[in-house]
Amino acid sequence: MLSGLSLRLRIFLFFCLLALGGLAITAGGLIAGYQRAGQPELFDAYVFSGLIIGFLVLALVTGVWLLFDENVAKPIERLAAELRVRAHSGVAGQIDMEAAKYLGDLAPAANAIAGQLAQTAEEAATSVATQTARLAAEKDRLTALLSEIPVAMIMVNPAHQIVLYDAQSAAVLAQVAHPRLNASLFDYFEAEALQTAYARLIKTGKEVTATLKGTDGAQSYDAVLKPLGDAPGYMLVIDAAHAQIAPDAARPLIYDFDLLYAETPAAFDARPLKDLCFVVFDSETTGLLPHKDEVVQIGAVRVLKGRIIEGEVFDTLVDPGRPIPKASSEVHKITDAMVQGAPDMISAGRSFHSFCRDAVIVAHNAPFDMAFLHRYGPKMGCNWDHPILDTVLLSAVLFGASATHTLDAVGERLGVTIPDALRHTALGDARATAEVLCRMLPMLEARGLTTFGAVIAETRKHGRLLEDLN
Repeated sequence: MLSGLSLRLRIFLFFCLLALGGLAITAGGLIAGYQRAGQPELFDAYVFSGLIIGFLVLALVTGVWLLFDENVAKPIERLAAELRVRAHSGVAGQIDMEAAKYLGDLAPAANAIAGQLAQTAEEAATSVATQTARLAAEKDRLTALLSEIPVAMIMVNPAHQIVLYDAQSAAVLAQVAHPRLNASLFDYFEAEALQTAYARLIKTGKEVTATLKGTDGAQSYDAVLKPLGDAPGYMLVIDAAHAQIAPDAARPLIYDFDLLYAETPAAFDARPLKDLCFVVFDSETTGLLPHKDEVVQIGAVRVLKGRIIEGEVFDTLVDPGRPIPKASSEVHKITDAMVQGAPDMISAGRSFHSFCRDAVIVAHNAPFDMAFLHRYGPKMGCNWDHPILDTVLLSAVLFGASATHTLDAVGERLGVTIPDALRHTALGDARATAEVLCRMLPMLEARGLTTFGAVIAETRKHGRLLEDLN
């Protein structure tokens, strides 16, 4: 039972036991002395002496506990967190020796291990870098080649979830909703025709033609379903000659082949963290009062399999329908002129809701940002019932409640820097929060918190910091 408690709490309970033991010994000694003296008129004197001794014992134990907590327990907690950061998040650098100066040789020994680990990691990174550069160049050539072919290609697993899409297919999917890895094709195309064609593909083992309609009812596509040979799933090829792609637009080839072998999802709380899709977002507002201020910008990125999906970004200004206070503009640099013609919160919120479909929403101090979405939810016609992770609470789990949990402080601990030009922009802060999340996930798993339910249970121990939105 005690093994589930934090080190500091266990030490606190130890000192409580020590205090109770001291009080019990004091009381026992005074009672024995009083009985031996056999003088009733000294009762008040014994009681008074007992109170004085008891108070002094409590003061002594409390003082020693405070010194121990500040100079031993907290440094051990911080040292353990720093070691986990270096072991699981790829962060190098010296360990803070000053904070652990009363721990004897423990901090220098930990620093030596961290230095050796960093050296080994650097050597491995150098070896991998050459191969990575070669693969990146090959991917760029493949992407450029595919971008010139007037067909949209989407690789799909047997559960009809997107495993790969190119620039043309992104343009096709975007006519209905935001293109997203791991999203169901049924979010974009009506299910009946697609399921019928897939059943024929499974039966014959040969490619099948089909006419697919968009779920918005406004689009219709001639498509071919092609088998993938020995691999599960299929390739969906769509005539995309009419899909307009701006000449200077980014033409990504976005994929994760591990999704081909995705298993049937377990109950959500039992799902491994590494299998979850996260949408990490931030908002800029006219002020700090969610019940009456307005949103002026929403930015978000998607994280899948512990990495940021570079081509899947949500970024929009929002017309707040009122003047932006000068003090707020000085922080986020968004002015009234910039939001003219931007969508209002209802329209922007609906689009963002589509971007968040089937994902865990992540934010730094999530109750603040989510309050605006919940407030406008009824007007949007959207139910914001997504699972929520808050990086403030994750920081408390990993670094202790006594640490500082601002985005800048957490980023500094994890080696994540926010360029000055992007700080206090919705997309810039969302990107930084996503990088923080990606470095936290292996640290959580290393502590045995491998499922969403286990992480939420752990964050609830720090409920005094923030509201639990789950």
